Amino acid sequence: MNDPNLLILTSLADGDKHGYAMMEDIQVFSGVSLGPGTLYGAITRLEERGWIRPTKSTDRRQPYTLTAAGKRHLSEQLESLNRFVAQGRLRLEQT
Repeated sequence: MNDPNLLILTSLADGDKHGYAMMEDIQVFSGVSLGPGTLYGAITRLEERGWIRPTKSTDRRQPYTLTAAGKRHLSEQLESLNRFVAQGRLRLEQT
């Protein structure tokens, strides 16, 4: 799984994070290294779709939070992935 949008949404599902913290978290839970260009390009798209939003910060780093719409989208995508995985496993068992 290496879709930057889903990786970022998943990272924010357990709390607000700034960009570098997201990159570290994503590396730990998925083994995927997102570069800054990929990360911030995806953040821009996610903001435009209303799935994340910036939050107030006490320093120069900009944290982001998952919106209710972002939670719904992430949930829908995870359900879709679950169906895909189940179908793949079923088909492997048939061979």
